[in-house]
Amino acid sequence: MQTRILGKSGLVVSALGLGCMGMSQSYGPAPEKSEMITLIRAAVDRGVTFFDTAEGYGPFTNEELVGEALAPVRGQVVIATKFGHDIDPVTKARTGKLNSRPEHIKEVAEASLKRLRTDVIDLFYQHRVDLDVPIEDVAGTVKDLIQQGKVKHFGLSEAAAKTIRRAHAVQPVTAVQSEYSLWTRDPEAEVLPACEELGIGFVPFSPLGAGFLTGKIDTHTTFDRTDFRNISPRFTPENRKANQVLVELLNSIAEQKGATPAQVALAWLLAQRPWIVPIPGTTRLHRLEENIGAVNVVFTPGDLREIDAAAAKIPIQGARLPEAVLKLTGR
Repeated sequence: MQTRILGKSGLVVSALGLGCMGMSQSYGPAPEKSEMITLIRAAVDRGVTFFDTAEGYGPFTNEELVGEALAPVRGQVVIATKFGHDIDPVTKARTGKLNSRPEHIKEVAEASLKRLRTDVIDLFYQHRVDLDVPIEDVAGTVKDLIQQGKVKHFGLSEAAAKTIRRAHAVQPVTAVQSEYSLWTRDPEAEVLPACEELGIGFVPFSPLGAGFLTGKIDTHTTFDRTDFRNISPRFTPENRKANQVLVELLNSIAEQKGATPAQVALAWLLAQRPWIVPIPGTTRLHRLEENIGAVNVVFTPGDLREIDAAAAKIPIQGARLPEAVLKLTGR
């Protein structure tokens, strides 16, 4: 596995990380914990050193899973987690509100350290920008945690370029995490240029379009009733049919490269910038191995120009998230 450095921070991680959210929520019933522990450890065995979780995944159960799985190899891996959601301590469910008050951030850090079975959080993201708390206060609080040795690096998720700049002025931002793929290219307008200017790494989540870019989903695919794709505008049957054109493009490129559509989608992201580190998620070993294979797919500048020209002719149908969720992003 190749490695990359997230911006100018010096934080070295595997070129592909592993997003762990789907092991606890969002894509139907959670798999057996023991199976996911085995999968996470299999990722380590194959060179993956960057693992992404959050207190809000579960909530709490995903951090516990990741902490248990990585405890035996803690010194070899980088664990990223997140704060910023308001979670009812009794029901252990999200309230639907954000909470980045300084005292809450500190409480979350202490709780996450215990669940992750570690004495330091490698990368601590604000999960979503909380308009009720100045970003300077958020950055200052994480700065205090860094000075106390409880956190190593500060990150932001789904933040706008102006917010990234304000936060970075208080405490250098190591990484920004947002959705980015061949069918979600919003960060290219302002966020990626800001990251390049400031020396910040970029971590694309959902780099395979919540599975759509693998080519394994079509208009006949049905999802479990608890799967978030049931309420995602981009996954309505009519939009899946319209967006199939992009998958056909990926299939065509994959045939030329002797790869799979998923590997092409990930390799395209890796080719965009040397400080981009995608975090595809999976619950299956063969998918993990397929994703890792993307690091061996090489595109020439000419290849990339052809892909961009072809993709530019494909209008993606449907918003990437439901409106209620989308309004919390890009702030």
